[in-house]
Amino acid sequence: MITRLLVANRGEIARRVFRTCRSLGISTVAVCSDPDADAPHVAEADLAVRLPGARPSDTYLDIGRILDACRASGADAVHPGYGFLSENAAFARAVLEAGLVWVGPPPEAVAAMGSKIEAKRLMAEAGVPVLPSLDAPGEFPVLVKASAGGGGRGMRIVREAAEFERELESARREAAAAFGDGTVFVEPLLEAARHVEVQVLADRHGTVWALGERECSVQRRHQKVVEECPSPGISPELRERLCEAAVRAARKIGYVGAGTVEFLVKGERVAFLEMNTRLQVEHPVTELVYGVDLVRLQLEVAEGAALPPVPPEPSGYAVEVRLYAEDGEYLPQSGVLRQFEVPGDVRVDSGVESGSVVSPHYDAMLAKVIAHGSSRAEAVRKLGTALRQAKLHGVTTNRDLLVKILKNQDFLAGDTHTGFLSPDGPLHGSEAPPTGAPELPALAAALAMAAANRSRAKVLADLPSGWRNVRSQPRRARFEEAEVVYDPLPEGVTVVGAEPYKVVLERDGVRHTFEIAQYDEGGKVYVDHVSGHAELTPIPRLPEPVEHVAPGSLLAPMPGSVLRIEMEPGDRVTKGQPVLVLEAMKMEHRIAAPADGVVSGVHVEKGQQVDAGAVLAIIQEGNP
Repeated sequence: MITRLLVANRGEIARRVFRTCRSLGISTVAVCSDPDADAPHVAEADLAVRLPGARPSDTYLDIGRILDACRASGADAVHPGYGFLSENAAFARAVLEAGLVWVGPPPEAVAAMGSKIEAKRLMAEAGVPVLPSLDAPGEFPVLVKASAGGGGRGMRIVREAAEFERELESARREAAAAFGDGTVFVEPLLEAARHVEVQVLADRHGTVWALGERECSVQRRHQKVVEECPSPGISPELRERLCEAAVRAARKIGYVGAGTVEFLVKGERVAFLEMNTRLQVEHPVTELVYGVDLVRLQLEVAEGAALPPVPPEPSGYAVEVRLYAEDGEYLPQSGVLRQFEVPGDVRVDSGVESGSVVSPHYDAMLAKVIAHGSSRAEAVRKLGTALRQAKLHGVTTNRDLLVKILKNQDFLAGDTHTGFLSPDGPLHGSEAPPTGAPELPALAAALAMAAANRSRAKVLADLPSGWRNVRSQPRRARFEEAEVVYDPLPEGVTVVGAEPYKVVLERDGVRHTFEIAQYDEGGKVYVDHVSGHAELTPIPRLPEPVEHVAPGSLLAPMPGSVLRIEMEPGDRVTKGQPVLVLEAMKMEHRIAAPADGVVSGVHVEKGQQVDAGAVLAIIQEGNP
């Protein structure tokens, strides 16, 4: 019987496991690196143990420190979550050897699937269809994949032979940094296929469940963005084939606990991708459709309980999106998340809350937002509405991309594949949600700022904002995104109420309510309303002089560490050629030359930590 559980992880998954533990009366222990000392998962645990340092290798990947934390806290069981050590057979073995309950599959099963190379061999023996591994690729495109771990790290698409060695080494470095194992392998790239996975759950008594499939085709950088259950593109006959193959895979390796068998599906062709010997990020869609708590089932199986012989029947549809702190180029962002609120009939599994600091040290995912409905259309509509009305202040997120996906006609038709978000995919060029500042939100922001100014007035506070005896010109508010006249008001618009944090306007008989937030004087103004949101940057009336960077400067797009410098001063470069590589949030980011020219200066060195906006190098364009 488990009495005190340590979660060897952080953020959203730690909070998710703690939630089930509270319902079962199990005491909880969090571990935290120094950047996570004030994180929500630490506050929610009954006990917390500090892992000194910031790098994953010094904290969440250090088996010795995790076991020391178990001893110090009196934990009698360990849940690995996902990522970090969750698919590390040595860790599973060390937990069991320490006399603790391991909430996961046997170390032998973890080891068998932990090497994707060995996993493919075993699956072929079990009659599960696989793609061939290539020793020396003769035809392209191919896919380079890390043998250990997942989540898109250590994975590269190579379309030309000239790029192969460089991409191979890059994948090895990224895999080593993320999983402590730089082994990679190569296989043919099956393009425009669906990424479909089957949730399995097995006990120690021989019962193996297949809880349907999840569609995970909408991805960027090989990391999933949207997941749903069931898949809109899988026939009942194909579903049966996939579930049977997943059960064969689990039985082949003597699996126990929750796991996922992943496939590529193109037409009627099925190819095994990998088996994740852990709980998946996207497990909530299965929970909502099948009415189960997978974490609870993991805990019960770990305690020796038997599953019922037949799994529950599915009901309805569920769709999940991953809300990331990243910009439109998929570059991770960091900073203070000023406000985080997601309304509506949705489930929110988050690692953050209002006031959380988004660290550059770890994955950029803020939360998962999941909707369930009796139909797929109902679930998608609920999810889209919740995202549009969410209050997400302080950190740039991928919210607009998610809304764009959920409105896309190909997505609504269920016509998705792994190239959906590629430059030539169906989403490219489709109509995007408005990103500027519509007239009414900008007007509301201007009125709220004027009301805030009056609320701070030391004298004559009862006079109207901007009052003067003789009006000489209209009153304007200037933002980088828009300019608006708010005195006099636009034709057809009346002010019902204007306060610093709330403005109600009426236009053509329709009343609109806007909620306004500004956290620093002169900083961004956030406007939330029923149809969406706007972020506005006020232009100061008397701007201070600013420091200008030299023409041709390459700036750091995010905080990170300089992993590699590929050019020296005096080297000639062509447009798009990598100059250096940054490592941030466990990913490699190439910083490329914006034009042909010569490297006139490199301002950083290998291993140096840099802030966003730091000058990394300077490219003098043309032929000096």
